[in-house]
Amino acid sequence: MIRHRYADEKDISGCAISGIMSESGARFSGEGVIRSIACMRERSNGLGGGFAGYGIYPAMRDLYAFHMMFDSTDAQAACLRFMGDRTEVVHDEPIPTRAVESITGRPILHRYFLKIRDSFREMHYDLTEADIIVKLVMEVNADVEGSFVMSSGKNMGIFKGVGYPEDIGRFFRLDEYEGYIWIAHGRFPTNTTGWWGGAHPFGLLDWAVVHNGEISSYGINRRYLANFGYQCALMTDTEVIAYMFDLLMRKHGLPLDVACMAMAPPFWDQIDRMPPEDAAFARTVRAVYGGALLNGPFSVLVAHSGGMIGFNDRIKLRPMCAARRGDMLYVSSEEAAIREVCRDPDRVWHAKGGTPIVGTVGGIECETGRLRQPGAQVS
Repeated sequence: MIRHRYADEKDISGCAISGIMSESGARFSGEGVIRSIACMRERSNGLGGGFAGYGIYPAMRDLYAFHMMFDSTDAQAACLRFMGDRTEVVHDEPIPTRAVESITGRPILHRYFLKIRDSFREMHYDLTEADIIVKLVMEVNADVEGSFVMSSGKNMGIFKGVGYPEDIGRFFRLDEYEGYIWIAHGRFPTNTTGWWGGAHPFGLLDWAVVHNGEISSYGINRRYLANFGYQCALMTDTEVIAYMFDLLMRKHGLPLDVACMAMAPPFWDQIDRMPPEDAAFARTVRAVYGGALLNGPFSVLVAHSGGMIGFNDRIKLRPMCAARRGDMLYVSSEEAAIREVCRDPDRVWHAKGGTPIVGTVGGIECETGRLRQPGAQVS
């Protein structure tokens, strides 16, 4: 696992995203999302694939599930020493894998089910538990050499690496898991080489993000997030999206539609044509959250314990298709990937630029876009 080698050349971006969720919270196998993302193999180049599943650890739903990568046993030991004063590990084990010929050069892959030590919580009495977890993840990724936190939420996990996504799915044995939300990514690296930590999804708490496109405002977004304690240590533009959702929705308490407006706001000429009250609100969002604006072509799929969100840039320079059948919501880069797992959907549509597609679990105020905050759990 190498995080400091970069290519001089820039490749044209492809990338594929796919997501499946049950709004009733019913759990289903990860096999379907593997089939869906495999349908778009040509959008990837074998340098990154990954998945996130929700509801996969019901027996340990009250513990933070840290999926981690290590360069070496020395790095693993150093990380455990660092985390030992901060957390209590209730259970840990290697992340189960199976031999897949095309998956090589893997790091040490381990998962820890843990909780914050009372003594550390008392030391940081001014922080919420979620803030403490965020602080821990930032410090491990930035300061503990050779260690990387893939995911840190409850009752969920991220599985990713270098390879085509369907191979990564088989490698991590995701057909043996069940969850109520699955998202997937096939990577075509744009500005950095493919490495295990740079594959998608990117996660924080129970947020998980997959992305097709390029965030050309990465530098501005990264500096903006640093003001709030988020450190972007992974040198991949998608990382800022995961942290931005956590900042805007968990920390600042913005409704989903306002958070998405901050990241993909209307153009100024569109604002000028709005009714006065709407225009004043849009101008305020752009002024207050200028550093949160994501520039460049993108389609983004975000999941957390309360639902799944898909949205595009305002010009819609990257594809995104959605479908429903019963309580199931499907979002993907291509309609064919949806029909691979849902032959006869009730409805199929394409996302509008800057307008989120929202799926919620358990009837959570879909109309207002107010989703359950990260940390809430679903059966």
